[in-house]
Amino acid sequence: MVEDFRKRFWISLIVTIPILLLSPMVQRFLGLEEALRFPGSQYILFLLSSFVFFWGGWPFIKGIYDEMKVLTPGMMTLIALAISVAYFYSAAVVFGLKGKVFFWELATLIDIMLLGHWIEMKSVMGASRALEALARLMPSDAHKLQPDGSLVDVPLNELNAQDRVLVKPGEKIPADGRIIEGESSVNEAMLTGESKPVHKRIGDTVIGGSINGEGSIVVEVEKTGKDSFLSQVIELVKEAQESKSKTQDLANRAAFWLTIIAIAGGAITLFIWLAIMEKDFAFALERTVTVMVITCPHALGLAVPLVVAVSTAISASNGLLIRNRAAFEAARNIQAIIFDKTGTLTEGRFGVTDVVVFDNDYSENELLKLAASVETHSEHPIAQGVVNSVKDTYSVSDFKAIPGKGATGVVEGHEVKVVSPGYLREQNLEIKDGKLDELAGQGKTVIFVMIDGAVKGAIALADIIRPESKTAIARLKRMGIKTMMLTGDNKQVAKWVSDQLGLDEFFAEVLPHEKAEKVKEVQSRGLTVAMTGDGVNDAPALAQADVGIAIGAGTDVAVETADIILVRSNPMDVAAIIGLAKATYKKMVQNLIWATGYNSFAIPLAAGVLYNYGILLSPAMGAVLMSLSTVIVAINARFLKVEKD
Repeated sequence: MVEDFRKRFWISLIVTIPILLLSPMVQRFLGLEEALRFPGSQYILFLLSSFVFFWGGWPFIKGIYDEMKVLTPGMMTLIALAISVAYFYSAAVVFGLKGKVFFWELATLIDIMLLGHWIEMKSVMGASRALEALARLMPSDAHKLQPDGSLVDVPLNELNAQDRVLVKPGEKIPADGRIIEGESSVNEAMLTGESKPVHKRIGDTVIGGSINGEGSIVVEVEKTGKDSFLSQVIELVKEAQESKSKTQDLANRAAFWLTIIAIAGGAITLFIWLAIMEKDFAFALERTVTVMVITCPHALGLAVPLVVAVSTAISASNGLLIRNRAAFEAARNIQAIIFDKTGTLTEGRFGVTDVVVFDNDYSENELLKLAASVETHSEHPIAQGVVNSVKDTYSVSDFKAIPGKGATGVVEGHEVKVVSPGYLREQNLEIKDGKLDELAGQGKTVIFVMIDGAVKGAIALADIIRPESKTAIARLKRMGIKTMMLTGDNKQVAKWVSDQLGLDEFFAEVLPHEKAEKVKEVQSRGLTVAMTGDGVNDAPALAQADVGIAIGAGTDVAVETADIILVRSNPMDVAAIIGLAKATYKKMVQNLIWATGYNSFAIPLAAGVLYNYGILLSPAMGAVLMSLSTVIVAINARFLKVEKD
């Protein structure tokens, strides 16, 4: 359609030049009446104008048929009526009716309308460029590994699950899968919005379309075609852009009534200038055509859809996927947001939060390093939490597990034991320290470090709070949103996390099936509530909330109960999607105000209310103003962006 409008515009513009030169009014203005007027010139003018009307104006003539077929008169109806009245009246004048021709006004009007539509179409196409960029992410073929170890380049549509593909440095990964050989950093920015390359090793998942870094990797294909992450993202974006929003329905209704007003206004204008002001028919008709042209609700019709297209494309390129347009719009009114704790505000894995030293023989870092050295041989989550807290460890000899109680080993010539409180009780070892009571009150897991038989210190561990969580909560509170947390953990753990993040409220010891009830409870206070969880055991709560946000969905974007899906496990994206919802609505309102406000000013001007002051708009000038309002609305929509702190 973009190409069609471009071609019609340029050809019509070229044919308009001789139409202008053959038009009596233009000839008088240029003082070239004798030079340019010759016998039969009016018939050549008629033929050229007929070409512009029927060929250049065809999209509008066809448009009135399409609109009337479904009984929804709109902008095409107005344009078609305006150019048809001007053409058939002028044709009648050529063949004997008394009056003046409007051929040059007709031709310039069609030219400007075609130009406006061409610019409009380019704007609409531009709004979906992020979607096209997503579609272009996939490579054309893949290096498939054969059973004998040889490589064969195959098209992507020939890849199947469990096929193995080699991805060389700098190449695009051809399908969703898991690394089975090699390690590398992978750039997933276009898919998730994550700017830093992500380090991947054997066992890690990779997304088709992301870019491999410095190392060669072998990937076992898990998802292809419609099941792939990228295909699901593209499908979600399409659905979101096509889905109607409440604001869009309002704009459509306004455009319908504006069309009715324009037709009625045109008729009233014609009557007033003919019957009351006693002007000739040609003058009254020119005013009528101008009213109908300037009232075309192009800007109003585009006000919301363009913003929808832009916001959906922007959100997709930032890893924020909108499944339900109406819920996304409702996100601007969120008054309370409930977070699931584990995996959302926290990382869902143990990490060291405190180290307590009982004497000065060892520093906190040294005590932690000795404990981590012993724990390197253990697979227990608590042991791994200790190991992950240090950069390097000592070598260990004589390692032994103490079943259910801890582990022991010789490190740097010392016997080091990392044990539970239960082990100390068995050994009748009692440790009194106010700091330990405080840690226990926070619900943290405490283990003890013994060196050569003496208890030298304690290490406290807890589910690690995500670094971004505190910033996200602070930003949400600045927006005036109450922040709450749901967790199955005990009250001490919940209170500690709540205090660390500055939450307004928390609900502890909540079983998975009770989460939806807690959401209902908050809604019963009269608050518009969003629920944020991992989209698995939080499904009922996500469905109950006014807006359900699945966070950290990773490559599984088809979370059926969520309205909005955040690809990354980053609570900051929750604040970003609410910020985008507010900015999107603001742009919609700005565009609607401009589109309706422009018409309320332009219609009286077009009708000729300032005629006595020498101000009179021609149909072509009316078309310029109408097209300009459309372009302003399109440009305003493009200024939408995701705000990030």
